[in-house]
Amino acid sequence: MEMNVEHVSIHSERTVVLIAYVLHLVGATVGLTSLVGLILNYMRLNQYGDPLASHHRWMIRSFWWALVWMVIGIITSFIFIGFAICFAAWIWYVYRHVRGLIALSNGESMPG
Repeated sequence: MEMNVEHVSIHSERTVVLIAYVLHLVGATVGLTSLVGLILNYMRLNQYGDPLASHHRWMIRSFWWALVWMVIGIITSFIFIGFAICFAAWIWYVYRHVRGLIALSNGESMPG
C-alpha cells in the first residue's frame, strides 16, 4: 500500500490546526498557550491553501480581536461595565474556537 505524500502532508497540517485550536482553547483559561498557538498560526499560515489556511486566519483574527476587547474591558472596569465586556470577549473567543473545531472536523473552511 503506497501512501500519497501530499495526503500525509495535508493530514499532518490538519493535526497542526487541531493542536493550534486546543492551544487557543486552553489559553482561554491559562493565557500563555494562546500565544504559542498564535505563533504556530503565523508560522503555518501560508504553507497550505484553503481550507486549512482559513483556519489559521480565523484563529489569528479571533486572538487579536479578543485582545482588543479585553483591553477595552480592563480600561472600563472602573465603571463596572468592563467586567461584562471582558466576559463577553472571553465567551466570544471560546465560541469562535469551538466553531472552528467543528468546521475542521467537517472538512470545511472558515469564512473571511
